[in-house]
Amino acid sequence: MKEFISETIMEKYEFRNIRPEETDQAVQIEQICFPPNEACSEKHMTERIQKVSELFLVAVDKKTGKIAGFLNGSATDEEVFRDEFFTDVTLNNRNGKNIMLLGLDVLPEYRGQGLARELMHQYLRREKENGREKVFLTCLDNKVEMYTKMGYKDLGISGSSWGGEEWHDMLYEL
Repeated sequence: MKEFISETIMEKYEFRNIRPEETDQAVQIEQICFPPNEACSEKHMTERIQKVSELFLVAVDKKTGKIAGFLNGSATDEEVFRDEFFTDVTLNNRNGKNIMLLGLDVLPEYRGQGLARELMHQYLRREKENGREKVFLTCLDNKVEMYTKMGYKDLGISGSSWGGEEWHDMLYEL
């Protein structure tokens, strides 16, 4: 991924793993960022945070101490994104060579500042350092260009039908 560490962003935000006491914030942010048919349920988000918090990366606003946005995923040796990754935390394999990204959430008031790009950059760098090989995600047609600019390759229409939508499979090779 292109080097994008903005001093302004680094001054404004702390990037780190999510903490258990931030579960309610994450659930609320997910409900704001995604329509009901696409959003992760409170139950599934809570399970993810309890069991794989190391696969969350939050951007915390240093002024307010609140989460401005986050990325979360699941580790696996699989190479095909399937809907069960959203709902079954037991599919996570801590030693998996790949990551299935399950959500990039940035609150509306923090958008347009490069925060999503920086979250992605930090996440990809961290997972490369953790020995991962590939990162997969699904996105709607209107987000393909954004992810392509971040270095992802569009693999075409996904087998995923999460939320009754048509998704694109995207791949980033670390």
